[in-house]
Amino acid sequence: MSVYALPAAAEPAVPLAAGDNIDVDVLQGVNGLAEDTTWAHGFMEFMGEYGLLAILAGLLGIAWFRARRRPDHDVAVAGLIWAPIAALLAEVANMPLREWVDRPRPFLTHPDVTVLVQGKDDPSFASDHALLTMSLAIALLLVDRRLGAIAVLVAVLQGFARLYVGVHYPTDILGGFALGALVALALSPLALRALLPVVRRVETTPLRPLVVAEPTG
Repeated sequence: MSVYALPAAAEPAVPLAAGDNIDVDVLQGVNGLAEDTTWAHGFMEFMGEYGLLAILAGLLGIAWFRARRRPDHDVAVAGLIWAPIAALLAEVANMPLREWVDRPRPFLTHPDVTVLVQGKDDPSFASDHALLTMSLAIALLLVDRRLGAIAVLVAVLQGFARLYVGVHYPTDILGGFALGALVALALSPLALRALLPVVRRVETTPLRPLVVAEPTG
């Protein structure tokens, strides 16, 4: 496990504390933990890149298993189908936003940042990982409050991990959270209206077990 070497910066590099704003201060506080927890670098890199997303996928799987047993199983399953669609739409919405804001990654202008993930040279705002996890979490919350609350916590941990590995500013994370939540919430009624007929149609086919659990016994 090696710390990413600082690439050539397009702007003059300045010490991390020289930002003199809360965005930089919070990044310094969280990312500074990496200097004293080298034993956690590999774990945090994996969780920040893939692990927490995998946990969310697992939560969605559990939610699907539970949704098939609900009286309103068609609505619940349609809501779970909306979750990955919402994440995809949020990602698409972020593409022009990132190019328009065109914010450099924090390590490009602050040499004090400890960077644990290599190859991040695209714009920093808004965080893709943050918007993906929050859009999935909010969509799940609309279907299953208990699992959704856990998913929101996972999304928050995702944001923390992205700061720890040194690839985002806190406002990149907050922007991703806001965009992901907005897409998941605002478009949910339209999505359910479109997805419900599809789910109900599937229920009449041999794929019925994907939508509703048959009673046992």
